[in-house]
Amino acid sequence: MSAVATMSARSHLTMAIAIMGLLYFIIGFFTWINGPLITFVQLAFELDEVNAFLVLMVFYLSYFFLALPAAWVLKWTGMKKGLALSLAVMAVGAMLFGEFSTQRWYPGALSGLFVIGGGLALLQTAVNPYVSILGPIDSAAQRIALMGICNKTAGILAPLLLGTLVLHGIGDLAAQVEAADLATRAQLLDTFAAKIHTPYLAMAGLLMLVAVGVLFSPLPELKPAEANAETGADTGADGGTPRARRNIFQFPHLWLGVLCLFTYVGAEVMAGDAIGTYGQALNLPLDRTKFFTSFTLFAMLLGYLAGLVLIPRFISQERYLSVSAVLGIVFTTGAFFTGGYLSVGFVAALGFANAMMWPAIFPMAIRGLGRSTETGSALLVMGIAGGAIIPQAFAVFKQHFDFQLVFLLLMLPCYLYILFYARSGHRVGMGSRR
Repeated sequence: MSAVATMSARSHLTMAIAIMGLLYFIIGFFTWINGPLITFVQLAFELDEVNAFLVLMVFYLSYFFLALPAAWVLKWTGMKKGLALSLAVMAVGAMLFGEFSTQRWYPGALSGLFVIGGGLALLQTAVNPYVSILGPIDSAAQRIALMGICNKTAGILAPLLLGTLVLHGIGDLAAQVEAADLATRAQLLDTFAAKIHTPYLAMAGLLMLVAVGVLFSPLPELKPAEANAETGADTGADGGTPRARRNIFQFPHLWLGVLCLFTYVGAEVMAGDAIGTYGQALNLPLDRTKFFTSFTLFAMLLGYLAGLVLIPRFISQERYLSVSAVLGIVFTTGAFFTGGYLSVGFVAALGFANAMMWPAIFPMAIRGLGRSTETGSALLVMGIAGGAIIPQAFAVFKQHFDFQLVFLLLMLPCYLYILFYARSGHRVGMGSRR
């Protein structure tokens, strides 16, 4: 290859990574704004905790219902058109959420979140395998870690932005609402809810601009089925004729990976979005707990930086996943046996433990899927529904049992299963591939 061709290839790779970084930033912003949104809807719509946690339930269930249709859409549209479409769908969802929240109609606001989640399901189904196959699959965790830095930077900014623009002085406002008569109460809440409209309208406009930019960008089309072809173990027992493995059910490491992502996302959302509720249960001030999600995301950012440096130069992505799972167990136990800000600190530290889990699990689970890569990616994205189920279970059970015990009993099994997948689960059915 000539020097000019090499420079051109590097330029295209750099452009592709830059565009993917922007898209991961968008994913992070709209994912991690959900934590402070729980605080917003609980006051604006006068909800109890269980109903406020429907923000997470609806948002993450959209992945479960729409990930497979997203894979079909991508096969029809191709990469760039699919990415642009996903951003446009998110823009519509942002407009719906802003409008219905201003009207204080909770089912409508939830429908807006579901539409945003649907756009993100399409976006994630495309970008995750794309980044995984931009280079060698064994170093995919490093590339996804770079994307994760963009994602978690957005995750840090989102709660700060919402906290400043919308939730500023929410502790005093909550006290005023509590003491007000019905007419004054309604007026206060209407004014508060209306503060969400302009930020979400601005987000919708920016999403549409990015959609147009992606559509006309030089982003190269990659075919996951060709780049992630089956090798090694697809040969027969005599090392000769390749075995045809076209049925998605013939890849047990994928299905175990779907469950692994389910448990991981559940644990991640508990540490990131439920940390504010956790802090409130410890009787910490509302004006401080609204920022707790940013602490978890800062810890995740540090975890991504560590992964970017260490993988695969000093440690494999499989071994790093094992270490991360053990840290999750340690920090979860620490949160249970402590109280106050120290306990919250352990929950926030889970962000560091969780950081490299998605970058490690996803490429391990899609390894060697060949023509089933798009479908496998969609199934893995469906596993994001763990962010709906596990936090909702926390919200329900904490009404009846000690919240720290509930947190412990929900989180420990998640990290134990992730440890199993890191140690042996990702090799099930892989044969001589490893």
